[in-house]
Amino acid sequence: MTGGDLATRLAPAIAPDPGRVIVKLFVPGEDAAITRTRAAALISRIMRLDEATAKALLRDTLLRFGGRHHDLEAIFAHHHDLVRHRIPRHAELSPPARLLVGAYFSHEYAVEGAALCNPSMVPHPDQTGLDPGRLRVAISLRQIGEGHLSSIGFATAVLGPGSELVLTDRGGPLSAGHRSPTRHRRDLLAGGLSDDARDNEVSAAMLESLPDRFTDDDFERAIARLPADLLTRTTTGRTLEELRRATSSDYAVTFSDDLPLHRRVLWPATAAESNGMEDARFVQVVDEAGRPSYRATYTAYDGRHIHSHLIASDDLRRFEITPMRGPASANKGMALFPRPVGGRELALCRSDGETIGLSTLGPDHTWGAPVPLHRPRRGWELVQVGNCGSPIETESGWLVLTHGVGPMRDYAVGALLLDLHEPHRVLAELPGPLLTADATEREGYVPNVVYSCGGLLHAGAVWLPYGASDTRVGFARVPLDVLIEAMSPPR
Repeated sequence: MTGGDLATRLAPAIAPDPGRVIVKLFVPGEDAAITRTRAAALISRIMRLDEATAKALLRDTLLRFGGRHHDLEAIFAHHHDLVRHRIPRHAELSPPARLLVGAYFSHEYAVEGAALCNPSMVPHPDQTGLDPGRLRVAISLRQIGEGHLSSIGFATAVLGPGSELVLTDRGGPLSAGHRSPTRHRRDLLAGGLSDDARDNEVSAAMLESLPDRFTDDDFERAIARLPADLLTRTTTGRTLEELRRATSSDYAVTFSDDLPLHRRVLWPATAAESNGMEDARFVQVVDEAGRPSYRATYTAYDGRHIHSHLIASDDLRRFEITPMRGPASANKGMALFPRPVGGRELALCRSDGETIGLSTLGPDHTWGAPVPLHRPRRGWELVQVGNCGSPIETESGWLVLTHGVGPMRDYAVGALLLDLHEPHRVLAELPGPLLTADATEREGYVPNVVYSCGGLLHAGAVWLPYGASDTRVGFARVPLDVLIEAMSPPR
């Protein structure tokens, strides 16, 4: 034990590694206070290089950086395509010259160069080769780099037997995967429309014309089929813009089968998440046929607005991303229940910024206004309370790990117990913190913080990954019976 904490810390920890880098598009001058890109001038200088010099430069660049990245030549080719419009139309560049253009319009970005924090933990899709009593887990990580830009990374560990936890080495080049369009859901598109657009002849005609699952091409064909008298209405342009914006946030990311989980990075890919993908809360779900898959909620941040988005994956190799709809999704901290309760899809949320609430997914596929479950009451949580990930199902009830913020913005982890069949009923709560920052964890990028986005139950104990002052990720464990015994009815 450490101090008054109920949980026991485990020895392994994950520290930020500035050597974990991806390749991003770099356009000279676009980061200046007054944007004036120097791209055209750079391309002109590259084109004046003789062929031997260009080949030598490319060879040296690939030799210097190739071992640090997954398929660097393909990245250079892609970045060339992104700036190809700046190359004179009459110019014929050789394949090496095109790759060299891509190299000059690329730079390395250390995904966790600033901070590493806010993990969640779920059973890994691969449980082969393990002795009895062991569980392989997938750990999601909030990675923060230059400019406080967050992305989602992963680590792998094996739990057990007993309190043993062994981390898998995180070495090797990273990949941001292959982004591709996904088949949009018409019901989710309808659920995300504003009141004005929902009661609108143009949106009604579009929704009527689209199939249940539709592609971007289907969407464009639906626009082309709109009657002329609808296209000329004054509200049409605004409605179509809202429909486009709603569908543009849906996408998929796929990684190759041979790329280990710890080398996969979910990187911001849309305008809604351009300033970060924050605090992913992963949970494993099992369908009626017993097939497991994964869901996660995360906060998409565009620099001004925040919103909850959903990740769905069968295997943690292909990820489908969609915005969530409704009042409960308008703030941080949504966390899904691992299964329906009483036929309802449920989620924890903190839509008012300071209270843990319970939201239900409605027939229109929007998350409704939450029912308050737990408000700030105790000294260590008077600023705000929120969940630390999805509820954990136990025989005693739904165990909800919480976080509270006290004086000096001091974070602590607590716990609630909800009724299994009526989760709007709080059966018990932990009177004091389960975990607080100890003397070795108080200093860091964000001092005095312990924070988790989700733990799991294994071999009769709750295993909790947590971020310590955004400086490292630690692990703690508490026997479930000890935790339940320490809880008391809410006062």
